[in-house]
Amino acid sequence: MHSPRITPRAKPKAVASLAFVLFAVGGCSGNQAALGDPAHGLKCVDDSHVCISQRKMVYDSYMADSSRAWVKQPAGPHEYASGVRLMALSKKRKELTCAELAHGKEEADRGPAVLTGGAYVGLTSAQVARGAMLSREVSRELAQEIARRCR
Repeated sequence: MHSPRITPRAKPKAVASLAFVLFAVGGCSGNQAALGDPAHGLKCVDDSHVCISQRKMVYDSYMADSSRAWVKQPAGPHEYASGVRLMALSKKRKELTCAELAHGKEEADRGPAVLTGGAYVGLTSAQVARGAMLSREVSRELAQEIARRCR
């Protein structure tokens, strides 16, 4: 039996599915954050209702932020593992300036190294692998957007 191939047309659906898994069920690391502090949503990577709510709250705030100030904020291992910033960069890529796209691509490019660099205390190997995979995919998407409209 052949393994399923992801066609260019099906690729966005595959990315969306992967992103949902990363975003909604970040795995169990026991990281609990209290509702009310959106910054915790970037570091909260377990699959508890609290963490899922925190990640959704941060993601929604990014989607609503017309200044996109979050694009220039630094990202650490837990931010990559949560997938929130990467998902927001992917979703907003058509609205980002060329400078923001370049910054986002650099961030996505750093993801695998940051996640495997040993600073990922409290993350499972599955969370590290999923974060690195999402980083690579978002990097490709941003590179395509840069090539399409930034010369």
